[in-house]
Amino acid sequence: MHSPFEAKRILAAALLAAPEPLGITELKRLFEGEVNAETLRKLLTELKEEWHGRAVELVSLSGGWRFHTRAEFQPFLERVFPERAPRYSRAVMETLAIIAYRQPVTRGDIEDIRGVGVSSQIIQALEARGWIDAIGVRETPGRPALYGTTRKFLDDLGLRSLEELPPLEEIAKTLQLESDPAEPAPEPTATAAPGEG
Repeated sequence: MHSPFEAKRILAAALLAAPEPLGITELKRLFEGEVNAETLRKLLTELKEEWHGRAVELVSLSGGWRFHTRAEFQPFLERVFPERAPRYSRAVMETLAIIAYRQPVTRGDIEDIRGVGVSSQIIQALEARGWIDAIGVRETPGRPALYGTTRKFLDDLGLRSLEELPPLEEIAKTLQLESDPAEPAPEPTATAAPGEG
């Protein structure tokens, strides 16, 4: 049996080396059954406290645990690692927001809310990023796919659950601040009756 100190060192090594968050099940394998889930959670909590305030901190996400760099150090890291995440169009971000806040939704639902068509490229871009997935079909004529967000979406945003998403009103204010003041506001569109789209 490993001492708690050694067990935390093993956990830190695995979490620092892992490209994705690791769940309790994966972390238990490190110890070949010597450490139960409850003890593992206690060790992770202690490890999180030990790393608190450092440049890298341990966080619990929907997909498990991982180390990440604190946000205040991002500008410095960008000087050395200038690669940035792809920038998405407003249409892609609006579609993602609709899926995140209203899931499960069909493409028709998204079009009704946005008031414009949703191209296949938008859905494909979000699926390629691993942020959305078809999670079923709506039992209506045509059986349209129902879309929802994934664990990767939550992990990439540093969230444990959808309840941690900021209030929709906050998102709306941000979008209003970023919009071009010379650009007229879009006209409201009528929404389709349930079952249409």
